[in-house]
Amino acid sequence: MNDSIIRIRLMKADDFDAVLGIAEKVRNFPRREYYNLKFEKLFKSIDYLPVSLVAENEDGTVVGFVVGELYQGEDGIFPKEAILDVISVDPLCRNKGIGEQLIAEFMDHMRKLGVQKLNTLVDANDSKLIHFFSVNKFGPSKNINMERNL
Repeated sequence: MNDSIIRIRLMKADDFDAVLGIAEKVRNFPRREYYNLKFEKLFKSIDYLPVSLVAENEDGTVVGFVVGELYQGEDGIFPKEAILDVISVDPLCRNKGIGEQLIAEFMDHMRKLGVQKLNTLVDANDSKLIHFFSVNKFGPSKNINMERNL
């Protein structure tokens, strides 16, 4: 990592524009509706529990984020698993260890909430993302994702 200081903190509703901006840079197309739904679920739900994080540089600019969700069990009891839904770092800030820092902080945060297993989905053709997760100690699931075209 270079000399710049990155601070990881809980995501706030006010981070919407920054998160959307990074997501659009990474994907090269708008995903406003998707992130509207995510933020609504994260911050307007009566079951809200802060599990998503952002990475800020020294001047407070959001340069990365991770969105997660706890699996809700019966009667609001949280099981010991969670999902890492999205992780993204501004393309201009990559290769500085920010993604690894986000993963490490996210894992620590999940452990404090009692989570014992973290799941995520990765496109089988996305070798860079598979490598990123492998380096960060993720491995293939024992579950098989089944699908059918309609």
